Amino acid sequence: MDKLEQFLTRAEGVLARLEAMLPPAAPEIDWSVATAFRWRKKQGRGFLQPVAHVSGITLGDLQNIERQKALIEQNTRQFVRGEPANNVLLTGARGTGKSSLIKACLNQYAPEGLRLIEVDKDDLTDLGDIVDLISQRPERFVVFCDDLSFEDGESGYKALKVALDGSVAAQSDNVLIYATSNRRHLLPEYMKDNESYRHTEDGEIHPGEVIEEKISLSERFGLWVSFYPFKQDDYLTIVGHWLQHFGVPAEQTESARQEALIWALERGSRSGRVAFQFARDWAGKQRGALAPAS
Repeated sequence: MDKLEQFLTRAEGVLARLEAMLPPAAPEIDWSVATAFRWRKKQGRGFLQPVAHVSGITLGDLQNIERQKALIEQNTRQFVRGEPANNVLLTGARGTGKSSLIKACLNQYAPEGLRLIEVDKDDLTDLGDIVDLISQRPERFVVFCDDLSFEDGESGYKALKVALDGSVAAQSDNVLIYATSNRRHLLPEYMKDNESYRHTEDGEIHPGEVIEEKISLSERFGLWVSFYPFKQDDYLTIVGHWLQHFGVPAEQTESARQEALIWALERGSRSGRVAFQFARDWAGKQRGALAPAS
């Protein structure tokens, strides 16, 4: 009997050590607590983590990108209402509102069932698992990949190609992929790639295999939306919008004009992001100057 007890004690110790080595069970998802989620991994096991505080940006906050806003909103509205819609690639100048536009669409259409899942580039190999997890849900999911670009040979590149349009399984009806990137073709482009172009006898130029491969991923997005650097007047309009957002009276915004231009010059960019950062800084300083001394 003593030997049996010793054996059981040792067995329990071994099992305890084995359990400590196993990845924890994925937490139960409460879909009612959030409209946005992040795909996280712990000890090799992926799970959806609710985002407690989602950006409150609205479509009305996004200035001077009316064409881009109309395209993305229309596609998102179609998707939420069960109509045909496309995966979307948003490319172009940094800080011009690409990711903000996706967050604004979430805020606009969350009451109609839209949900967002943010996935890091390094976790794109888990796209199949994510889709399996949500494919039977009644909500409509946008899988969001921000600031996406790949180096040659990265595993996430092929995983994304398969998820977009390359698997024997049809894409789930309630899932779309929205990605933002500063690169139109998502892969680095080198001078040597031009050597793969072929010239025909009648003078036509055809891309070679290297170029075709680099184009093939972005081609799988049904909707391409390009963003461009803002002109000076556009930048100042955005500054004015955000100053009013932070409570600066309209009559005071003109006095901020010169400082806003200097702020952009120092950062080498007249983007919406720079305009927001300036407005937050300037409004904070004005409030501080008006606050009574303690």
